[in-house]
Amino acid sequence: MQFLNPIWFFALAALSIPVIIHLWNIRPGKTLKVGSISLITEASKSTKRSFKLLDILLLILRCLLLALIAMLLAAPVWQKYVTAQKKGWVLIPQEIFKETYQQFKPTIDSLDKAGYEFHYFNKGFAKQDLKTILADSSLKDTATNANYWGLVKQLESQVGDASFYLFTQNGIDHFKGSKPGVKLKALHWQTYTAKDSVATWIDRAFITNNAAIKVTIGNSTPSATYFTTQTIQGSGNNDLTVNVQNGQPSVSLKNTVQSVPVDTAALRIAIYTDKHQLDAGYLKAALSASVDFIGRKSVIKEYSSPAQIPAGQAWVFWLSEQPVKSDLLKSSKNIFQYEGGKVTEVSSWIDPGHIALAKTVNAPSAQESVWKDGFGKPVLGLNGNTYHFYSRFNPLWNDLVWSDDFPKLMLKLLLGNGQSQPKGHERRILSNHQLQPEIFLQSMPQPSFKTNQQADLSRYFWLLVVLLFIAERILSHKKSTNND
Repeated sequence: MQFLNPIWFFALAALSIPVIIHLWNIRPGKTLKVGSISLITEASKSTKRSFKLLDILLLILRCLLLALIAMLLAAPVWQKYVTAQKKGWVLIPQEIFKETYQQFKPTIDSLDKAGYEFHYFNKGFAKQDLKTILADSSLKDTATNANYWGLVKQLESQVGDASFYLFTQNGIDHFKGSKPGVKLKALHWQTYTAKDSVATWIDRAFITNNAAIKVTIGNSTPSATYFTTQTIQGSGNNDLTVNVQNGQPSVSLKNTVQSVPVDTAALRIAIYTDKHQLDAGYLKAALSASVDFIGRKSVIKEYSSPAQIPAGQAWVFWLSEQPVKSDLLKSSKNIFQYEGGKVTEVSSWIDPGHIALAKTVNAPSAQESVWKDGFGKPVLGLNGNTYHFYSRFNPLWNDLVWSDDFPKLMLKLLLGNGQSQPKGHERRILSNHQLQPEIFLQSMPQPSFKTNQQADLSRYFWLLVVLLFIAERILSHKKSTNND
């Protein structure tokens, strides 16, 4: 038992009042009747007082009554400590709640019954009532491109060391950037592969040198993403359909409505150099080999003056340390330029390809790296639509121009990023081991904590005060009657 306002115990000093009253009790003298007072000599007058505790029961009742009033004012409560198991969260992405719940229904239901809170695994982690969501018949799943690693990192600051269960898909497109490190003591992340686990789409289509249509078809499965090509001569083949509307041909897969326009324009590539004629020769040969391989109609031309370069180039290879002209930056789709600066001799290599690297220009690290050296620094960086090359197409700088990978690397640049990142069609998955974040603290059993429950005892003290007051009045009345 505890008291919320113990300062009222100073009122216990009032207990001295009934004690003093009972001690200061002057008893009157008695009259003794005698036959004659002739023989009694006169004596001096004296008064007799008796300090004795009389009516001890009445004294006790009055003291108890005052003590109970003081304790009543001190607000008595009963503290009851209950040890409870600390619960956590159950999290599911809102966009795919329906499919995810069906995958893990027994586990999720048991966690809900055990008292775990349900939250959406989305920004803000909104708390929801699971039964209300399940009762919503209009609920439908939609597409999502959320970065689960980023959300897990945000979750760390929301729940601290609490236990939580996370249920998501394992598609690779939900895990962007580097695997995070988190300080979560109890992380239970279960994943599944989406039902629509195979995708086929047309990545691109263009006119070849012999007036045929070459189509690149993307295929993605949980294990891999790969691309195949088909060439159409005439109206189509067994897998593809060609349609022409307003003079613009388009290609679609059989039994699908989505079509991709055929690029009928030639791939125009301009090479400009002021003093790197040798470099331009190596580059032109590699680009010619690349476009011959894909069979696309193209125009590769070398220029000695920036003013000669026509607008609307697909690629401008600027083999010069001078700044690229602003009009070319605006009108060209892609720019590949030499970067100037301090030249440093190194003993490293270019990746991909592990191609020997002898000289480089110091490069800033705050950009996307397309090619890297052996120390992880960018050799070819990408900023927007501009590629920054920190070496040269020259045998004195590297072995790139002698490598069989040189035309392949140029081909990847010409094809762009479409084949490496099939947006909306990616079906590859990560294993459970690959997607789990780095845990800085080992998982621990769910912590328990004590909660206290306070019961107000004022009503019982009021009852005791009333009973003692009645008893005191009865006993006091009997005393008065006996004295009369």
